Amino acid sequence: MTVRRILHLLTAISVFVALPVAQAATAQSATAQSTSTKPSPLTAGLSGSVEGSGSTLANRYYQAIITEMAKSSPNLTIKYRAIGSGKGKGEFGKGITDFAGTDSLVKSTDAPKAAEFLYVPTTAAAVAVAYKLKGVDSLKLSAPTLAKIFQREIKRWDDPTILAENPGVKLPNRVIGVVRRADPSGTTSNFTKFLAVAAPDVWKLGSGDTVAWSSAMARGVGNRGMAQLISYNNGSIGYVEAADATAFGLNRVAIRNKDGEYVLPTPAGVAAALAEVTAEPDLTFQPLNAPGSDSYPITAPTYVLVRTEYKDRQTADAVVAFLTYGLNEGQELAPKLDYAALPEPLRAQALEQLKKVGVATP
Repeated sequence: MTVRRILHLLTAISVFVALPVAQAATAQSATAQSTSTKPSPLTAGLSGSVEGSGSTLANRYYQAIITEMAKSSPNLTIKYRAIGSGKGKGEFGKGITDFAGTDSLVKSTDAPKAAEFLYVPTTAAAVAVAYKLKGVDSLKLSAPTLAKIFQREIKRWDDPTILAENPGVKLPNRVIGVVRRADPSGTTSNFTKFLAVAAPDVWKLGSGDTVAWSSAMARGVGNRGMAQLISYNNGSIGYVEAADATAFGLNRVAIRNKDGEYVLPTPAGVAAALAEVTAEPDLTFQPLNAPGSDSYPITAPTYVLVRTEYKDRQTADAVVAFLTYGLNEGQELAPKLDYAALPEPLRAQALEQLKKVGVATP
């Protein structure tokens, strides 16, 4: 059965059914409950194995999809390794993987030529500014203040600039331990882009999967590594995917948004930011510092990179099946996992994007 035929049938019946996939071999598995345990008549013939790697921010979402799909049939194996967006794009560009998860856009050194791959948006998440500070359970910070903290210009918790944004909060005379990513990261890219956009007169380090951080900062690998490092050290602060901050018992900063409101990183705040954006023709979009009083300002989009042509039909069908599930039933899983579902117009565009996936002519 062709990719185009699968998508046509799924759309026609207006009901998405789970696809058969074997359990992922890496990263943590999500625990969302399956909505179907019967093999789909449309996809029962799919088999083989495909592999992707990349974004740690989106890892729990992809593992949840893989786990749910595994309940339908054991004939197809999909694996996803959370190694960071930068490394994931690199593996995809070298032909090591069949797809890549990324929270940042592709550079010429990351992947094949633009004509050889497509962006497929899958979900979005909050990049939380997480901290551990004994006796301080709530904190508010603006982009200029964050910029000064992460440039090591503000070095103590009781700095007057922080105190001014947090009247009534007793902040200790303690050194701020700043934690940043050690590996090339889409989370870093989105965090630094936010600072560049929201505090252009203060932020001096530019933006990207990595920047020229101070050597005085601690370094964590992946979002979980960042959260774990912050949790070990009282007085620490860093930027991590929101659910990982929660998993490690970290407090999350309320960030001042474009409308001047301080908003915590929640799926509702992410959804509010997504409602304000319009996708580019290639389906990339930028929800950082979006307008709206309820918008969380450090909202990170995440994508799967797919090839326009795969070496065989089996691989193409498997990749499209994985993403079709994610863009249908997977959207219902998103808020339960601290992600936000895509706005309906963008979700529909992403499904249309999958129709461009084909097979190379021998």
